[in-house]
Amino acid sequence: MPSLSEETAGRIDHLEPGAVIGIVGGGQLGRMMALSARYRGFRIGVLDPMPDCPVGQVADFQITADYDDRDAIRRLAERSDVLTYEFENVDAEALDGVRDQVAIPQGTELLRVTQDRVHEKTFVNRHGFATAPWRQVDGMDDLEKALDELGYPTVLKTRTGGYDGHGQMVLRSADDLWQVAERTRQDTARGVGFPPSILEGFVDFSFEASVLVTGNGSQYVTFPMVRNDHRHNILHMTLAPAGAGREIEEEAGRLALRLAEGFRLAGTLAIELFVMPDGGLVVNEMAPRPHNSGHYTIEACSLDQFDAHIRGIAGWPLAQPRLLSPAVMVNILGQHVRPVLGQLTDHPEWNLHDYGKAEVRTDRKMGHLTVLTDDPRATARDLEASGCWDDLR
Repeated sequence: MPSLSEETAGRIDHLEPGAVIGIVGGGQLGRMMALSARYRGFRIGVLDPMPDCPVGQVADFQITADYDDRDAIRRLAERSDVLTYEFENVDAEALDGVRDQVAIPQGTELLRVTQDRVHEKTFVNRHGFATAPWRQVDGMDDLEKALDELGYPTVLKTRTGGYDGHGQMVLRSADDLWQVAERTRQDTARGVGFPPSILEGFVDFSFEASVLVTGNGSQYVTFPMVRNDHRHNILHMTLAPAGAGREIEEEAGRLALRLAEGFRLAGTLAIELFVMPDGGLVVNEMAPRPHNSGHYTIEACSLDQFDAHIRGIAGWPLAQPRLLSPAVMVNILGQHVRPVLGQLTDHPEWNLHDYGKAEVRTDRKMGHLTVLTDDPRATARDLEASGCWDDLR
């Protein structure tokens, strides 16, 4: 892992309009980064395996190759002034290999910590914040010992590669442990060992929340804490603000700033939280880039999360974002596209964002919509009553 001085050396004082920002990853987060960068006067390159990907539709050029293609990453670096990424599962070593060619303001320490749940939990705990109780698990013996210590129910998660519930299994009883043991025996017979994992104890929380923080390497600003509703392990709806009370929301901001300072953050970082019945905060996960739960900021804040990210990696100063209006954001998955489009003309208050994805698939994030409102809870009920999201109930 690079030293802190090496991480800092990958940053720039100030990126001027006309410079090229290279984005590793061509999905919706990169698309919205690119659109924000366009408004700042930057040019955009993207690396993605899918031709005409969402970012490619708004970029100056696309390199069509796999994310771990080191030659392709080097070609992107050669044509860029700064590299950024839109998702965690980027080859950190490949990025380290092009530091001599291009600035990487976010560095790779942030990637390495958030790619590995053991590193992530350790980082959070070391900075004085709570997580769910957890144990590192590298085999069945470790798993059985961890279950003795944490008890049921628990969640078994792979250390790397999981998102939207992938790579996770809830263990509620010894029957579930038997299923893991049987699967492990089958995997071993196929030459695949027990995947490096962690076991997390269940947290009896009141609701899920998140907070965004953006930095430029020396200055850090936070966005309002928001309330999140997940369905089938996919974010369904975000209410801004969270309505948890001033003390809790201020503590979430302090937590975000402390973690950002620990990384000397450049760009946007999302921190997913559990809010406990007593008002305490438990850190669930971190994402080293703009986040689904921050999409409301495009309409609702004085500075949105994508503008903040671009300013941060460009070394520009950051103004503290202000919430201009309460808002509700709801995801549009593949099965929701037709119902939403069918009602769009009846709802002038719906701010639709389409991600430009060529193939509509069930549970695939195809877009989102945001509604500005004086009463987020009432608006959330109205959205549910539209019937567009009935499949998630």
